[in-house]
Amino acid sequence: MLSKVIESALNKQIQIEAQSSQVYLSMACWAETQGFEGVAQFMYAHSDEERMHMLKLVKFVNERGGHAKVSELVAPPSEFGSFKDMFQTLFDHEVMVSESINDLVHITLQERDYATHNFLQWYVSEQIEEEALARNILDKINLIGDDKGGLYLFDNDVKLIVAQGAAANNA
Repeated sequence: MLSKVIESALNKQIQIEAQSSQVYLSMACWAETQGFEGVAQFMYAHSDEERMHMLKLVKFVNERGGHAKVSELVAPPSEFGSFKDMFQTLFDHEVMVSESINDLVHITLQERDYATHNFLQWYVSEQIEEEALARNILDKINLIGDDKGGLYLFDNDVKLIVAQGAAANNA
């Protein structure tokens, strides 16, 4: 049985994961309108992934005797200026999500809820991967600079990453 403190903290994280899905979706729309199909596919896939993170939390809360809440979301930005700006926004967002997960883990230890603490370890590992991926992409964009040809090749590379990820998930 979840304590009210843990239930409330998990519901806050559910909202953050839902918001993350919206952020990625907005980035997908922007990239697609800029003609970058690979980046758009990447962002659409990550939007779906963030929604699955949210649903995993929803099910956990409900299965542990709590009540998962669906809350209002804030509309994410729809313009990002440049790919560098967009990926910097993405990286900063992932750092914020990591901080939120870490706060949640801390609360579980204070509340002595070791089952929830154990459940959240998956999210801790996932956030390490998410931050590393965002940092890696940002580093590549910084290397490319404003070179249009480089951005075109980068978009094609991202398309391959998405295809490889889909193939791995279907294997």
